[in-house]
Order: sequence, then structure tokens, then C-alpha cells
Amino acid sequence: MVAVKMLHALIPPHALDAVRRAFERHAVLGMTIIEVRGPGPDGHRSVHRGTVITDDLVPCLRVESIVHDEVVDRVVDEVAAAVRSEGRLWVVPLDLVTRVRTGERGADAV
Repeated sequence: MVAVKMLHALIPPHALDAVRRAFERHAVLGMTIIEVRGPGPDGHRSVHRGTVITDDLVPCLRVESIVHDEVVDRVVDEVAAAVRSEGRLWVVPLDLVTRVRTGERGADAV
């Protein structure tokens, strides 16, 4: 059975198109994109009822996808280049992937 891994990328919103293109170049077509907030250097200051509120959490996107083991290093390198110095990437090994509709398991389920 071919091994697969889960790739997680925490990226700035402006880098989404470049990250999607990097995934597509390696035939990684399925992905989940979630809007989240994370710590960042550019905090946001606002005034609410006369009180200054500093929010150091900035909007970002969490992109998740299952990637075949033989291309995961190349995908990570391209995604890192696409987001430049912003964001985080991590890869998690998967023991089992099952496509519920068909019952396929492992790499066939991707």
C-alpha cells in the first residue's frame, strides 16, 4: 500500500492562489480551507467605548490536504516558497484513509 500523509499549512490569505497552484502541479487536488486567526507581527488596534483594544491575532487560512508520500517533500518546498517567510507547515503520517462512499482504503481513497 502506498503511504500518504496529511499536510497542514497555516498561510496568509494573499498566498492562497500560489499555494493552490503548488498543490495542483503535483496532482494534489483535494483540500480543505479554513479561515482562522493566529499570532502575527501585525497586531490590530481598535477603540471600543473609549478603550484601546490591541488584538495580536491576525486572519490567516489553514489549508489541509492528503498528499502521497513520494511527493510530500516537493509539495512542502513549493508551498514554503509560495508563502515566502509567512506561515507554518507541518506533515502528519496517516495510518488509514477510507473513502466512505466507496469503501476504498489507503492511497486509493485519496
